[in-house]
Amino acid sequence: MTPDPVLDVALDAEDMTERVALWLANCVAFTERPVSLVLSGGSTPARLFRRLGSDAFRSAIDWSRLHIFWGDERFVPHDHPDSNYRLAYETFLAHVPIPPDQIHPVLTEGTTPGEAAARYAETLQNFYGATRLEEGRPLFDVVLLGIGTDGHTASLFPGTTALEEREAWVVAIEGVQKEPRISLTYPALGSSRTILFLVEGKAKQPILREVLAQGSTLPAARIATKGRILIFTDKDTVSDA
Repeated sequence: MTPDPVLDVALDAEDMTERVALWLANCVAFTERPVSLVLSGGSTPARLFRRLGSDAFRSAIDWSRLHIFWGDERFVPHDHPDSNYRLAYETFLAHVPIPPDQIHPVLTEGTTPGEAAARYAETLQNFYGATRLEEGRPLFDVVLLGIGTDGHTASLFPGTTALEEREAWVVAIEGVQKEPRISLTYPALGSSRTILFLVEGKAKQPILREVLAQGSTLPAARIATKGRILIFTDKDTVSDA
């Protein structure tokens, strides 16, 4: 049974960013083994990434124990302005001492979207040490996710066949946005000790209300996990929700 989400409501976007950064620092500090963290794209994570890459957090976290993955990626080169990898690298990863071989981006050049998805699934399986997910042994420690104004999360968009995928860990999604996307599926995203949604701003009020409504079928509401679900948000987002 998937647990009910727990809301953490900050005063504003800056306070929310600080609370998430401190939560992640504590997660690493109190976990003795390697920690696997899945990143997302978007403006809200970018603010968090800049905070994690700041002087205060560069020295506060044992970065050598982190393994970094992505929940989704646009099928563009890594130096493209729309690349989720580029966003994370420039704002965060370039500023902290994570061993390069512990950063696991989606490879998008010299290949096709389908091949990129298959290769990333292989990357995840090699890290996990198995080709099938086992109950009680999560793939990830923390998965960062956002919620789009249409209710999508990662690149799982309403009305797409990816929402029904229960075997593959990674899929290519084409014909929905201007560029193909590579996205983790529900089984991979849900195999996490903590699902951590970042939702901020008045524009997200209606969709957060819908996602939290009982029986919601929006993609973000369909995350199933044996772990916990935390929603970090701010007062503007929930004031009228």
